[in-house]
Amino acid sequence: MTIPNMLTLFRIFLVPLFMLFFYLPFPSLSLLTAAIFAFAAITDWLDGYLARNLSQTTRLGAFLDPVADKLVVVMALVLLVGEHAFSWMAIPAAIIIGREIVVSALREWMAELGQRTSVAVSYLAKIKTLVQMLAIFLLLIGRVHTLSWAKWFAWAGYIGLYVAAFLTVWTMLIYLRAAWDEMVKAG
Repeated sequence: MTIPNMLTLFRIFLVPLFMLFFYLPFPSLSLLTAAIFAFAAITDWLDGYLARNLSQTTRLGAFLDPVADKLVVVMALVLLVGEHAFSWMAIPAAIIIGREIVVSALREWMAELGQRTSVAVSYLAKIKTLVQMLAIFLLLIGRVHTLSWAKWFAWAGYIGLYVAAFLTVWTMLIYLRAAWDEMVKAG
């Protein structure tokens, strides 16, 4: 078991803990919820960095890392949409979650064809992930009602979520374009 894989598994372990603290009725735990999410986001970057720099890339890590990322992001979005319960929050969340499903399926299909590298993670997708994680973190900080400036974090989070949704669609179109020839052959 490599250090990057342990970090990835720990990130998966954080998901139920994140959910628990999100729903507990203590205002001070809202800040802890945001901190757990931030820690998970940082370990997303750290496990990849360590895997590459320590030459500890594994097939298990290549499988688990995107699963952990999607679990953390999707769970946070679902919980936030459930709490906010209005379409302005649900629309970008649905776009982001839908894209993750489409791109994951596309990558799996292209891997079966031996073409996985044509839909490898792009630099723009990494920026999308950064914006998405930051937006969710800001929305989580915005839940801390004991902070007088929390509403400004929430507004910044909403704007960030829409920017992330735009980048999400853009990167999905890039991946679909890269796979288009294979899709036409199969169709």
